[in-house]
Amino acid sequence: MEKLKLTAEDAGKALKTLKEIIDTPYSVIVRDAAIQRFEYSFEIFWKFLREYLRVREGIVCNSPKSCLREAFTVKLLTEEETIKALEMTDDRNLTSHTYREELAEEIYAKIEDYHKLMDRVYQHLMEEV
Repeated sequence: MEKLKLTAEDAGKALKTLKEIIDTPYSVIVRDAAIQRFEYSFEIFWKFLREYLRVREGIVCNSPKSCLREAFTVKLLTEEETIKALEMTDDRNLTSHTYREELAEEIYAKIEDYHKLMDRVYQHLMEEV
């Protein structure tokens, strides 16, 4: 349970920093910072979800996509949210290629919606933790 609380705390901090950069006026530097914050926010978010599923649901999952599918199974995500979350995972995996301007812009354009999804799930899970 302690690991769950620590992971929850880290996820909350990461999502807060992501929201801060989303609310900052656009520049290439802000875009790049937002992508970096998206990367680490996504990483701690899915690890929090993984720990929640293990502790609260008895479900073991070891990858972001498997955890997101399990979250759908236990109704933490709707079908539409699951599709978006799986797309988010794919975009996170593409962030190492954001030296390509077009790709960086595409991912940046989705980050606000991704934050809203992660934050909604995070807030719901915090009610249970």
